[in-house]
Amino acid sequence: MAIGRRAVLGVAAAGPLALPAIRARAQGASVKIGLVAVQTGPQAALGTQLRDGFLQGLKHTGGKLGGLPAEVVMIDDELRPEVAVTKVRAALERDKVDIVAGVVFSNILAAIMRPVTETNTFLISTNAGPSTFAGRGCNPYFFTTSYNNDQVHSVMGQAATDSKYGRVFVMTPNYQAGRDAAAGFKSRFKGEVADEVYVPLNQLDFSAELAKIAASKPDAIFTFMPGGLGVNLVRQYRQAGLASIPFLSTFTVDEATLPAQGDAAVGFYSAAPWAPNMENAANRRFVADFEAAHGYVPGSYAAQSYDAAMLLDSAIRKTGGKLADKDALRAAIRAAEFQSVRGNFRFGANHYPVQDFWLCQVAKRPDGKFQTETVRKVLENDTDPWAVECRMR
Repeated sequence: MAIGRRAVLGVAAAGPLALPAIRARAQGASVKIGLVAVQTGPQAALGTQLRDGFLQGLKHTGGKLGGLPAEVVMIDDELRPEVAVTKVRAALERDKVDIVAGVVFSNILAAIMRPVTETNTFLISTNAGPSTFAGRGCNPYFFTTSYNNDQVHSVMGQAATDSKYGRVFVMTPNYQAGRDAAAGFKSRFKGEVADEVYVPLNQLDFSAELAKIAASKPDAIFTFMPGGLGVNLVRQYRQAGLASIPFLSTFTVDEATLPAQGDAAVGFYSAAPWAPNMENAANRRFVADFEAAHGYVPGSYAAQSYDAAMLLDSAIRKTGGKLADKDALRAAIRAAEFQSVRGNFRFGANHYPVQDFWLCQVAKRPDGKFQTETVRKVLENDTDPWAVECRMR
C-alpha cells in the first residue's frame, strides 16, 4: 500500500480526508505524529512493517489518539543519519509535529535524539533501543516500545547456554546495534566464542564468512543481520550446506525477511519479546486485522509500532488531550495503561520495557506463509541491564 509523505488514517494527505485533521489542529484539537520509517533501499521492508503497524493502530482507534484527530507525517530517513536529521528538523519546525515516533536503526536514532528531545518533544522509538540511551544517557523525553538492543540478544545467549552449546561463532554488522548484539549474546552465554566477526552494514555476499564458519565447526552460530543482510545470509547459509549447524539469530529470520527467505529459513531460531502466534485478545485482533489489511504477516517492527500507537492513545486520553502539559504526558506514557500485543509490558525507570522474552522458531503455515512461533519463554519480566545506571527518577 503506497502512502505519501503525510497521511491521516493511512490516506495520502492530498486527499480530502486530510482536511478535517488539519482544520481541527488549527483549533488546537488534534495531534500530529512525525513517523520515521526507512522507505528507501533494501531495508525498506522493515520501515514498511513499522509504518503499517502504527497505521493499523490508528485504524483501531478510529483515526484518533486519546480522542484527538491524528495526523501522521511520514519521514523516510533513507538509512542516512544526515538525511534523517534534516527531515526530522523540518517536521518539528515546519510541520509542527507534537511527537516523533518510529525509527528502525540505532544509528538513525542516535542522530535524531538531540534534535528532537532538545525541543522538549517526546520521541517514541518503536524499534531502535541502543544501550547508550538506556543507562546514563537516559532521557525524560525518550521512550521505547521495543527493547534494549543487547537485552534481546542476551536471550539467545541464555538459550544457547540452556542447550549446552560449547562453541558458538558470532557474526553481526559493524555498527552500534551490531556491537550491542554481540555484547548481549556474550553476557549470558557461558561457552566459548569460536570467532567474533563484524561485517559492513551493506554487505550482501557472505562467502568468506561462511567459509570461516565451516572451518571453525562450531556447535552453533549466533547472528544479527537485519533486512537485506539477513535475506542473503540465510539463503547462502542453506546453500553452503551449513544448516546442520544450529542457526541462532535475532532480527535475521523474522516476518519482514521471511517472505524473501522462504523455505531456506524454516527451522532457524530467533529470540524476541513477541511472535504472531501469541495467544492474547489484543494480539489475535492485531494479527488478524493486519493480515486482512496488508496481505502479509506482521513482524516485531509492526507489533512494536502498533503498541506505540496504543500507548499514545492511552496516554493522551489520560491527560485529557493536554499535549502542552509535558509532565502530565510523560507520567501518562510511563504508566503504559494499554493492552500490549505481547502480554506483559511496563516501563522501567529508564523508559525501556520490562517484559518477557521468548525463543522462537521459523515455521511454514498451512496457508504457505512463513512466521516465527514461540518455542518457550526464556526470560520473564526482564529488566535491561543498563537501567540501574539511569539517574532519571
